[in-house]
Amino acid sequence: MTRNLTETQQKILQYLIDFKEEKGRPPSLSEIAAEFGYKNRSTVREHLMALEKKGMIKRDEKIARGIELLLEENMFVTRPIIGEAAAGSPVTIYPGAIDTVDLPNMIRMPKESFLLKVKGNSLKDAYIFNGDVIIVNPNSEPINGRIIAAVLDDGAVVKRYFKKGKKIELVSENPEFAPIVIEETHPNFHVVGVVVGVYRSMDAKTGRYS
Repeated sequence: MTRNLTETQQKILQYLIDFKEEKGRPPSLSEIAAEFGYKNRSTVREHLMALEKKGMIKRDEKIARGIELLLEENMFVTRPIIGEAAAGSPVTIYPGAIDTVDLPNMIRMPKESFLLKVKGNSLKDAYIFNGDVIIVNPNSEPINGRIIAAVLDDGAVVKRYFKKGKKIELVSENPEFAPIVIEETHPNFHVVGVVVGVYRSMDAKTGRYS
């Protein structure tokens, strides 16, 4: 488990995981420094030493790319949830993390993507339920039929997106909820990303999904 990692350590660990999967090898110190905007490699070494002490990696400083991921022992990565998005009426996105969730490190999150927690059950027929954590990719193009996260009048909503002429229709997956129809030029609406994944964990203490 990685609950004791700082936010920076979590980001560096995820970068190591993603780099290894994409390139087939660990990144160099220079590549890590460039990714995170560090001016020298000593800062990178400090973070790697911290990750090693916490059992996330094993280092061999005699080798240029001597970073070994210890994923078998650490199957989860703690990630911040930055807000709640209503599957009913809008709920505020908060500027800082409101919670964290331990995601299996096998779950691939697109670069710059973020997590929101769903409130309400208007997407239940799309198998997205109250308390689920959704992965939102801000770099994906919203096209008709995709489920998106959007800001509407200072709140966040998760709906299926349809653009019809100059109007936008935000559709629920629950017959109890009517579609939200707005003008394309609505001043307080913008799509923040496309939902690319859903994560649900079982709360062993309460027997509820959380």
